Amino acid sequence: MAKRAPEPEKRPGFFSQIKSLFRFTREAYPWLPWAQAAILVGGVLLGLVAGYLIPPVQVWTVILWGITGLMLGILGALFLMTRLSTSAMYTKIDGMPGATGHVLSTSLGRSWQASETPVGINPKTQEAVYRTVGRGGIVVVGEGARGRLTRLVNEERSKAQRVAHGVPVTVLYVGHGEDEVAIADLAKTIKKLPKAIDKATMAAVIRRIDSVSQSLSSLPIPKGIDPTKVRSQRPR
Repeated sequence: MAKRAPEPEKRPGFFSQIKSLFRFTREAYPWLPWAQAAILVGGVLLGLVAGYLIPPVQVWTVILWGITGLMLGILGALFLMTRLSTSAMYTKIDGMPGATGHVLSTSLGRSWQASETPVGINPKTQEAVYRTVGRGGIVVVGEGARGRLTRLVNEERSKAQRVAHGVPVTVLYVGHGEDEVAIADLAKTIKKLPKAIDKATMAAVIRRIDSVSQSLSSLPIPKGIDPTKVRSQRPR
């Protein structure tokens, strides 16, 4: 008897995602529901005022303006929640192993290519090195104690310079110390790098680096982070 094919995993619906995002953001900002309610009420009031001030002033036009204000209030409330959820995510994952990979793989856009998997890692201490390639060249990012990252960072930088001669290699360290970049500013810092190569060169660099990269599948590499399921980690 033929086996039944496994059913595809059901993805959460739009409203389910909004609900989860609201709960996650409210944990960091308990005043979020009140702020959203104020935005909704403000939107409706603005719509009603516009309905009374813009002729012709009739009952149905005032109602339509009120509905328009309500819709704008909903958009404003969702925008506020989205912005705050991003800030809450960075606060939660700051200092967690794998946070750098999550940011690089989700926040750089199409002009950069990166993976949430590190290209170098110390299995004992979880210090890790990540790499991204884009129009700004090659960026090597160290995550963990800077002193213990020196060897891993130098190895990755040397490899990048060897296989992509002439392409600028930028080294960044994630942290809150001097000359370090906070996880919340990592994507913004990388995007600000001046364009140094074109798209064709970028694609060639990616192919060269991938061809010489060694597999790390046997190492205990920290996975990417789900910002809605993060847990506090023991500080390094």
